[in-house]
Amino acid sequence: MPLEFKLPDLGEGLTEAEIVRWLVKEGDRVSRDQPVVLVETDKAQIEIPSPRAGTVGKLLAADGEIIKVGQVLFVILEEGEELEEVQHRPSVGVVGELEEAPEEEEKKKEKKPVSPRPARKGKPLATPVARKMAKDMGVDLASLTGTGPEGRITKEDVRKAAETKVPVKQAEEKAEERPREAFGPVERIPLRGLRRTIAHTMAKSKYTAPHATAMDTADVSLLAKIREKEKQRLIEAGVNLTFTPFVMKAVVIALQEHPFLNASFDEEGEEIILKKYYNIGIATDTPDGLMVPVIFNAGAKSIAELARDVQQLSEKARNRRVDLAELKGGTFTITNYGSIGGYFGVPIINYPEVAILGMGRITEQPIVVKGKIEIRKILPLSLSFDHRVVDGAEAARFVNTVIDHLEDPDLILLGV
Repeated sequence: MPLEFKLPDLGEGLTEAEIVRWLVKEGDRVSRDQPVVLVETDKAQIEIPSPRAGTVGKLLAADGEIIKVGQVLFVILEEGEELEEVQHRPSVGVVGELEEAPEEEEKKKEKKPVSPRPARKGKPLATPVARKMAKDMGVDLASLTGTGPEGRITKEDVRKAAETKVPVKQAEEKAEERPREAFGPVERIPLRGLRRTIAHTMAKSKYTAPHATAMDTADVSLLAKIREKEKQRLIEAGVNLTFTPFVMKAVVIALQEHPFLNASFDEEGEEIILKKYYNIGIATDTPDGLMVPVIFNAGAKSIAELARDVQQLSEKARNRRVDLAELKGGTFTITNYGSIGGYFGVPIINYPEVAILGMGRITEQPIVVKGKIEIRKILPLSLSFDHRVVDGAEAARFVNTVIDHLEDPDLILLGV
């Protein structure tokens, strides 16, 4: 029996995903659990496998299209089956088989005409495949009314329009007639994928948690000597030793002394939830935007183990192969904008955490040490915190504890 596969519930309250690319094409034979499509959610990219062996009968979404949980993605056919048979039969989706509506209800639905939404003003809403088809076929997207979700122009809309043979010249004339921006040409880029997630998450954090930021510097000259001495040993083991693992250890010790920085705020229950575990998120710059993989139980790991975890998780995040489980459960976040040249910054809290520590670029500066001017390595630090949970004095004490341990690395080794 033909089987419709619907976008399953991907967990974490996710209700939609974007098609990144299909890994198969119509007519391909697939085996059970073979990856069929790569989708992007608010958290990560996920390969969705086929629920059974068979032939791909129909792909029902285009690359770049946003689909909802429960929406049919593709149809799998068994030997000898035809697409015409795909009517009034079970579908595989969120929790296995889903019963279709009774025949009478389906007929009622068929009687109600569905009016396509009018195209939006500005750049027409269309899937990337439809845009390419329109360009190749000389079809003016602005002249079309999309029949897809939210009035999106689909490849079928373009194919039908191509049959009318709208001349390219005529399309160009229409484009010239359309109003331009007041100050010149612009390009509109739909908010999609990870950038869409970042936009929503950052806005929620800033509008929910009243941010405040404490800034200071740490003299990491001694720490730099220790790192320089030991980094070659780790390089031979395939691990790059940066300053981040040392900062992580100092942060965990500081969190143990100042537990309100390792917390979240329950708005509904009006409670501060102190976390008794230490999972440190590492903000990672990727080609698609910022991701924050989490290093679990950071306090129990050695500097070498932390360095290895930071390197591996950062690489997975940049390649968009990080697991959903590795992006949740954090209690505190560190962001190192100094690695790309930043000095001081005002980082945004990784909500619902209550604090985030920013690391700036380490520079050599003349500093007075015991009455003498010396050239020292200085690390700028910026702590943004939720002022509902943490006051400025406690934030300053936390930063001081971090600085004490960075300036005297023996304290890190002792764990005190």
